[in-house]
Amino acid sequence: MFLIHHKIIFMTLVDVAAARTIAAIAESGTFEAAAGRLQVTPSAVSQRVRALEAELGRPVLHRTRPVELTAAGLAVLRFARQLEQLSADLRAELAPEAIGPAPLTIVVNSDSLHTWALPPLAGLVDLVHLEVLREDEAHSLALLREGAAAGAVTAEAEPVPGCSVERLGVMRYLAVCAPGYARRWFEGGVEATSLSVAPTVTYDRKDGLQRRCLTQLTRARIDPPSHYIPASAEYAEAIRLGMGWGMIPEIECREEVRVGELVRLGERAVVDVPLYWQQWRRSSALLREVGDTLREAARRVLR
Repeated sequence: MFLIHHKIIFMTLVDVAAARTIAAIAESGTFEAAAGRLQVTPSAVSQRVRALEAELGRPVLHRTRPVELTAAGLAVLRFARQLEQLSADLRAELAPEAIGPAPLTIVVNSDSLHTWALPPLAGLVDLVHLEVLREDEAHSLALLREGAAAGAVTAEAEPVPGCSVERLGVMRYLAVCAPGYARRWFEGGVEATSLSVAPTVTYDRKDGLQRRCLTQLTRARIDPPSHYIPASAEYAEAIRLGMGWGMIPEIECREEVRVGELVRLGERAVVDVPLYWQQWRRSSALLREVGDTLREAARRVLR
């Protein structure tokens, strides 16, 4: 009952025009640019912001250049983006032939997009025009908080405010290298000494999979040299070419390991990453369809 009452209060306090004004400011960075987008005067934009802040009893933005939203401002921004999505959904339902597929923005990490998520999304092309933002699974929630995306494949089980969360499964990563690399660097075994000097291949500086694997194997702080290759296909190819060892999804490299084209660093050299689907709780039918499709695909391929 409290949650329903809270939503009614929020809808009453946040005028649709004010919410759209906050979205325009967030997208353009200044009151003047937002005024141009909305085809009103900068004074009108400022009045809408002041009125909204008076209603909410708290600031919605920091008046810097560019403007920065407060936590309350981000909540209003999510509300505005959800309204846009629901409106697009309604237009598509009322006049599907005239409108065509509706737009939708989601976040999917590179490895999921590379290995299992793209085929199910391809099956929805008649319903949706997707913008897929690529972000590390541990950092994708920032885009949900900002209202930049309506759903995300993420490693975070704790839902973003205003979002629901469902478990997709576990993406298992294997520590692997090329056979020639193994002969050169691990002839005496895979242990702390060899791992401290053997180069790794790392996706980018947000990627902590190699560090997690090293901790599991050695219980020590090791900082080997690393090559940074920020693209999933090229990352795996760099490992195959012998540039270093690295973590590749099991569903991608299982066959190569079986035939000996890649060598595992050991049975314990694995990292399991639970994946979740988070989406706006005030979701459209289209967003629910995308979420259901991804969950079904994940059920078939993830652990």
